[in-house]
Amino acid sequence: MTATNSSKRSSKRSSKRSSKQPSERASKQSERALIFDMDGVLIDSEPLWRRAEIEIFATVGLTLVEEDCLKTQGLRIDEAVAYWFERHPWTGTPCAEVADAIVSRMVDFIRSKGEPMRGARESIAAADAQGWRLGLASSSSSRLIQTVLDRFGLDDAFESARSAENEAQGKPAPDVYLATAREMGIAPARCIAIEDSPNGMISALAAGMRCITVPDPELRDDPRFDRATHQIASLEELPGLLSDLL
Repeated sequence: MTATNSSKRSSKRSSKRSSKQPSERASKQSERALIFDMDGVLIDSEPLWRRAEIEIFATVGLTLVEEDCLKTQGLRIDEAVAYWFERHPWTGTPCAEVADAIVSRMVDFIRSKGEPMRGARESIAAADAQGWRLGLASSSSSRLIQTVLDRFGLDDAFESARSAENEAQGKPAPDVYLATAREMGIAPARCIAIEDSPNGMISALAAGMRCITVPDPELRDDPRFDRATHQIASLEELPGLLSDLL
């Protein structure tokens, strides 16, 4: 769901992203890319985000329920914390510390409880086999992205894995999708994003990409999803859809 720029890391992580050599990438049916969101798309982390946010916000006197957390789903964690501080300001603990505490709790949850979404591994393998270039554009911090990739053994799966913490604006602004396409050297119009939240979908469309949505069950009836290029119930459907996306 969310990410942080309160403990910013440089984008050097992206520069070491792929073990594939340029000639190997070029040998694919190349100029097309799938760019995956991470939370709620590759990892079943949205319930973990809600749990972490409810727990940490309680330490500053803010009582949230799961429905409240849906309001900031898809945002960077610094932006989610700012959202709640503007509406229910607290004293004593800076927003940056609250954001860092949520991210640290998420790292613990992912390492101990993180599970891939249904069809995630199969979709990555099928797309790679069919010649799609693969990227990742997440609102989560570089620290969380690396934690997820390590847990699932996907460190070499993506040419570029970018965090919105390195951009001027997080989703729903298009910055992280544009930066991912730019780093991959591919036109946004040749990219298809995979998203689970309205904020993420809006970000991808604003970048000039098509977008396949796999809506979080809690958000499935959101009318904003009507703008998606395709909507699927789970990533298990994606391999069968790939040939229709050329």
